[in-house]
Amino acid sequence: MPEPSFVPEVLSASSMSNTFLGNLIEVCFATEDCTRTMQGMVRLGIGPWRVYTFDASTVADREYGGEPADWALKVAFADVGDMAFEIMQPLYGPSIIREFLDSHGEGVHHLAFDCGEAAWDSRAEEFASRGFRCSQAGRFMDRNAFAFFDTEGATTTTFETYTIPKGFVWPEPEEWFPGPPPAGLEPSHDLLNSEHS
Repeated sequence: MPEPSFVPEVLSASSMSNTFLGNLIEVCFATEDCTRTMQGMVRLGIGPWRVYTFDASTVADREYGGEPADWALKVAFADVGDMAFEIMQPLYGPSIIREFLDSHGEGVHHLAFDCGEAAWDSRAEEFASRGFRCSQAGRFMDRNAFAFFDTEGATTTTFETYTIPKGFVWPEPEEWFPGPPPAGLEPSHDLLNSEHS
C-alpha cells in the first residue's frame, strides 16, 4: 500500500486533524426487491418503513457521474435508534445502486454522515479536495440535498452526505410497511429532520 502523502495528527481516540465526516446517520441496503428486503427487516423488528419514489416528480437536479440524468429509485426509511436505515431499489435509468447490484449483488451499499452540519457546498468541496468526486446527487422535494461520493475504491463502500433544511416537512409516504403507526404516534417532523436519503 502506498504511503499517504499527508499523515494527519491524532487528536484523540476518536478524532484526527483532518476529521470532517461528523456523525454516522444512516446505513443503506441496495436491493432488487424493496418489499422483500423490508419483509426481512420487519422479521428482525426493524420498521415500520416509510416508502417514497425518488424520480423527476420528487427529486430536483438529478445527477449521475456529474451530469444531469433521468433515474428513479424506490427508497424506504426506518428509524433504528438515532440512525436511519434505508433501502434502495433502482426503478430505471443509470444509478450507483444499479451499478452496485450488477457488480456486487445485494447488500450494504453506503453509509451517510452529517459532516458536522457544515454548509452544503463546503461538503462536496471537502470530498473533492481528498480525491473523491460526486457520483450521484439530487434534492428531494427540491430542498433535501444529498450527494454520494466515489469512496468505494479507497474504503470498500460508498459514502454519502445529506442536509435537511430547518423547517423541511416530509411528505406523507406513498406507503407504510407493514403498516402506519397508530394515530397520534406518527414521527414528528423534528424527528424526521434528523434523517434522510
